[in-house]
Order: sequence, then structure tokens, then C-alpha cells
Amino acid sequence: MAEMASASQADDDATRNRHPSGIIPTLQNLVATVNLDCKLTLQTIAAKARNAEYNPRRFAAAIVRIRDPKTTALIFASGKMVVTGAKSEDDARTAARKFAKIVLRLDFPVHFKDFKIQNVVGSCDVKFPIRLEGLAFSHNLFCSYEPELFPGLIYRLKSPKVVMLIFVSGKVVLTGAKSKEDIYAAFEQIYPVLTTFRKGAQAPAALPPPAGTPATSQAPREAPQLGAPQALGQPATSLRS
Repeated sequence: MAEMASASQADDDATRNRHPSGIIPTLQNLVATVNLDCKLTLQTIAAKARNAEYNPRRFAAAIVRIRDPKTTALIFASGKMVVTGAKSEDDARTAARKFAKIVLRLDFPVHFKDFKIQNVVGSCDVKFPIRLEGLAFSHNLFCSYEPELFPGLIYRLKSPKVVMLIFVSGKVVLTGAKSKEDIYAAFEQIYPVLTTFRKGAQAPAALPPPAGTPATSQAPREAPQLGAPQALGQPATSLRS
């Protein structure tokens, strides 16, 4: 019992070290690619495989679906295949191999090559509203915010290379990552920034960007106004009569 308790405590400590914010983003979708290393006849795949369709007027790939794991494959005549809908890296690889076996049973000389995760999408909720205008002003070099066109703020981290959609409600969507570790690292970098721009919190005079963004001395888009958040790296200013 003591050993089990010690192991559980070690797991909890590891989780806290990996996710100091206490929030773990949920993986929503993984996109993977694989090369089947042979030419394919898509009409044959659509005619003989279960849950398959092919309409060359709409799209240049056969679409095949499986239930476990619940995923979809786009299979091209060149032998390239794209797998979407997986919730984990293991599920993406398992699904890719199942799709490859489906094609193999149709007497194509399939070889499973060059499997790669191309995109990981995650999401989470920080459970507090965010002042997007202040965040956009202070971090204008790394984000864009045009509420007339899209309700979310788009924040682009440099390292890891992840794009985040941040909404006033506190919802965050992370995309463009190559692994779940990149998703977790990106969120832990942006979380302290989000807490600073929490609605109801005092506006910061100046706030540095997350560690994944390069330092710069470029001036903000607008001159700072009294009571507005200051630009990145600029000293606080005041108006004199």
C-alpha cells in the first residue's frame, strides 16, 4: 500500500510539473499522413471497400471511414493518404494501419511508409473572461484581433510553433502543433499572460511576451493612451497638462 501511495504521489508531482497551470488541454483532432508506396485505382477502392466513396467531380481522393478508432482517410491515386479525426497519436497510427490493410485486401501492393503527424488540435477553458483588446494592444506583434471579422484573438507563438484562438469567454483553441507536447508547452506559456488580462484584474503597465516569442523594440501601432495597457517593452507614460 505504501508503495502504491508513493507511486501515485510521484505521478501527481509529475503532472503538476508538466502542467503548473492545473489545466490540461484536450486533444480534439490529429491529422496524419502516410505513403502507401503504390499507385491506386480509386474507383476500385470506392466499389469494393466498405464505407468508401469517390466523386472525382467534387474531390480528387477516395474517402474511407472506420468506427474504431473513429477516423476518416483521404486516399489519393498517388498512394498518399491523409488520416483525420483521431484523438491521440496512438489512435492516428492505429487508424492509418487499418486503412492500409483495407487497401491491401484489394490486391494493391501496399507498403506502410513515412507515417507522420502533421497537425494536432487541442482546446481548453481557463474558466475566466479575458480582455482581448488589452491583450491585442500589448502583444500586437504576435497577435491579431478583428472582432468585426472573427470573435477570437489569433496569437502566434514562435516556439513551439503553435497558433492559438483565444476567446473572451476563456475558451482557447490550439492548432498547428506537431505533437501533444507542443500543445501542452504552448498553453503553459500563454496561461500567465491570460491571467494578467483577466477581466476585473488591474491592467498591466507593460507585459513581456511568452518565452516562445522573440524580444523586439518595435513601436506599437498606436500611441498609448492614459489608462490603456502599454505596448510591449515600452515604459509607462502619463499626460501632463
